[in-house]
Amino acid sequence: MASVAQRALLLAHPYTPGEWVWSISAEVQLTPPATLMCHYELHGEVNRLRVPAARAGRRADGLWEHTCFEVFAAAAAGGGYYEFNFSPSLEWAAYRFGEYREHMTPAHLTRAPGLQARRTPDKLELTAHLHLEGLAELTRSPLLRLGLTAVIEDDSGRLSYWALRHAPGNPDFHDPDAFALELPTA
Repeated sequence: MASVAQRALLLAHPYTPGEWVWSISAEVQLTPPATLMCHYELHGEVNRLRVPAARAGRRADGLWEHTCFEVFAAAAAGGGYYEFNFSPSLEWAAYRFGEYREHMTPAHLTRAPGLQARRTPDKLELTAHLHLEGLAELTRSPLLRLGLTAVIEDDSGRLSYWALRHAPGNPDFHDPDAFALELPTA
């Protein structure tokens, strides 16, 4: 299970442009035995954003309500998928959905994701090493379909939503069309 690194730009949802963010890019790579590396770079006026302070890395819910980076992952076939949230606070979350927005349960990871965050006045970076061992649905698939996303909170509490692709209407990272990056596992 190894892949070539793929890099893509995330697009702001047209209803939530995020005026203090100039761009967000994401890079992903799958490395043996089963680690998905996700690296996010936000360029903008970082001091105008609410960026959670670093804490002890632990599992936490509700991270998407503030600045966080996310990856949605589905096997090539099947209706289920996973949602992983990574906060600059070094907190993380992992969920499994049986189908579109239904049957949500905590995903059982064999190891917590390794997170690193770095902040300067004009850049926020987050790198997550997501260990997929134990998630046979993903590790046995010849191809992963990924949705790379970000939720960014500005200093007034407004949220902007960023993704590879947005469905029509309100922001919806769970929409199957948002899983726009295909990553071979072999």
